Amino acid sequence: MNEQLRKKIGVVLGVVMVSVVVVGGYYATLKLFAQPRSEQPDAQPHPIPVPITDELTKPLIIDPHFQIGIFAKELGQPRVIIEDPQETLIVSITKAGEVVALPDRDKNGVTDETVTLLSNRTNPHGLALTCHATALCDLYVAETAALYRYTYDPSTLTVSNENKLLDFPPGGRHFTRTLLFRDPPSNNELLISIGSTCDVCHEFNPRHATIEVYNTLTGKSRTFATGLRNSVFLALHPLTSAIWATEMGRDNLGDNLPPDEINIITDNANYGWPTCFGNNMHDAKFDTALYVRNPCMLPFETPAYIDIPAHSAPLGLTFLNNPQWPRDMRDDLLVAFHGSWNRSEPTGYKVVWYELDDSGRLINHHDAITGWLDENNKAWGRPAGIYQGTNGTVYISDDLSGTIYSLRFNEEYIEPPS
Repeated sequence: MNEQLRKKIGVVLGVVMVSVVVVGGYYATLKLFAQPRSEQPDAQPHPIPVPITDELTKPLIIDPHFQIGIFAKELGQPRVIIEDPQETLIVSITKAGEVVALPDRDKNGVTDETVTLLSNRTNPHGLALTCHATALCDLYVAETAALYRYTYDPSTLTVSNENKLLDFPPGGRHFTRTLLFRDPPSNNELLISIGSTCDVCHEFNPRHATIEVYNTLTGKSRTFATGLRNSVFLALHPLTSAIWATEMGRDNLGDNLPPDEINIITDNANYGWPTCFGNNMHDAKFDTALYVRNPCMLPFETPAYIDIPAHSAPLGLTFLNNPQWPRDMRDDLLVAFHGSWNRSEPTGYKVVWYELDDSGRLINHHDAITGWLDENNKAWGRPAGIYQGTNGTVYISDDLSGTIYSLRFNEEYIEPPS
């Protein structure tokens, strides 16, 4: 049964229910339909942030729980970051068509050199790595049109044996593809995010605006989740193994709609795009059909888990699950807000810290890093990817300034008296 047919059946059932339950149920539905969820719990004030003194990071303002440094610079437009078994970062430089390795052999917190692993590729973005007892690894690279696998040698920083595994539909507006392996026992399943071809439309190819799953053992793929306009980055919750994803909402609904989103992705769920957004809100500007019930309610569409201010453009996300972080910060979430391009007052251009409980429930949120937008609303940097390394350092790619920052807990931080 296809989606449209299910919705039509839902509408018919809604008419029957209104007839049986009388007018009270109908007005309850109208009330639900008219009230969006508040975007987040009110942010509580944190200690006054302190400015950074390093020359390249001087404009940045950072929450005093953190300290920041420069791991690499002059990289062009770095995006996705992963790490090999020797703690060498592997980074996609998407628009340059490159994938590079950034070794730090002396462990001084600064890369020694930039080693080109791949070049002349077509928008390489998503990266994933699995390694074997032979000390060799399989490096998976998602380009706009296809998924590739290479043999990667961490000791020599070289790749070989290119294998094309899967074709993707043509790129359109959102041309990046993102990869994430699931946790055991499903660790042979590779999640692949494929964005929409448009701002808002009914896609001709059903593979667009989805997350697929590719089985590396069988070579077969299938649709995992739908209704996702552009979920550019994915992460696994360290305690629940749930799949979290950032999602960028459509344009041209004004400064404050629709909210961008953080979603928890489940198998066979639909997250609403193009007809719904946020907490089951109907996009009546695009979908002008009349309904007697909200067409965006479960079981047809899954609401956002966290709403983010419109046009913030959330990208990379990572959980602080390393012992290097204090226990009360552990398993909290950091999210890169890439920043708006079409809002009268710019928003985003920062990294936000979401405090979570062990189940992933949102407790509070704060700005972790700001300052990429100057007093004239001109951006000199845009945070994109975020990755937590084995040593607990969080690496943040900036695809405007060409920098990768390193973020650690500030050991000199003292909790102010309450």
